[in-house]
Amino acid sequence: MSDRLTVRKTYKLYLGGAFPRSESGRTYEVHDAKGHFLANAAWASRKDGRDAVVAARAAFGKWSGATAYNRGQVLYRVAEVMEGRAAQFTEEVAAGEGLSAAKARAAVDAAIDRWVWYAGWTDKLAAVLGSTNPVAGPYFGFSVPEPTGVVAVLAPQRSSLLGLVSVLAPVLAAGNTAVVVSSKERPLPAITLGEVLATSDVPGGVVNLLTGDAAEIGPWLAEHADVDAIDLAGAPAPLAMELERSAAGTIKRVLRAPAEEPDWSADPGLSRLRPFLETKSVWHPIGV
Repeated sequence: MSDRLTVRKTYKLYLGGAFPRSESGRTYEVHDAKGHFLANAAWASRKDGRDAVVAARAAFGKWSGATAYNRGQVLYRVAEVMEGRAAQFTEEVAAGEGLSAAKARAAVDAAIDRWVWYAGWTDKLAAVLGSTNPVAGPYFGFSVPEPTGVVAVLAPQRSSLLGLVSVLAPVLAAGNTAVVVSSKERPLPAITLGEVLATSDVPGGVVNLLTGDAAEIGPWLAEHADVDAIDLAGAPAPLAMELERSAAGTIKRVLRAPAEEPDWSADPGLSRLRPFLETKSVWHPIGV
């Protein structure tokens, strides 16, 4: 038996492409499904949420201004790096969700496949969701989808990786930047995903990951004037309606919290791409 002591890890946040500690200095213990200690995670504060929004807004121009094809290439690279760290993801999902190794690996494979699926949609959205409109006059009329802006995402609480990917990837595929609050009890796959993003081609600030309590950070994101939309997938049930009211104060797009956490392995269709796209109509005179 080895006498080597276990290295007790204390993970940080992922903001603006860097890994800072929470400005509050707070951390909390993360345990596996059986109650055994896994690691310490940063407990993000209101200030960390504001910093994440600033980083997401600064990155929006570059990310939304990239070609759809280039965004697809970048997102596909994330899936490649995830594949290389599949064993680590499997271990973290198994521990956090109490799954067997086989079921955890199936969930990780599904998450990687889901990321690839959304990467493939980046350069197809305009063709599928855009249109050429009939006009009674000498004009062309076009409607094209454009990204909404900065999207706050309260990640699912139970599905620590597949659920997280299912709510984050469509936000990015549509050209938005994101501020994500991970599952409180099962944050390790989100932390590892942050490391994947940092070593992929995703520009800093496009994704900002906060660990901590969605009930604490969510209200500040919902009422933040520089957040354009919010996905309440992982909002605590007693708080969801209040978050909707707060979001209405700044006229945000809101994707409502489900009555219960859905089966994330089901075909998502376009249900999480449409809410974070704006439709711009353009009129152009027909030349002679």
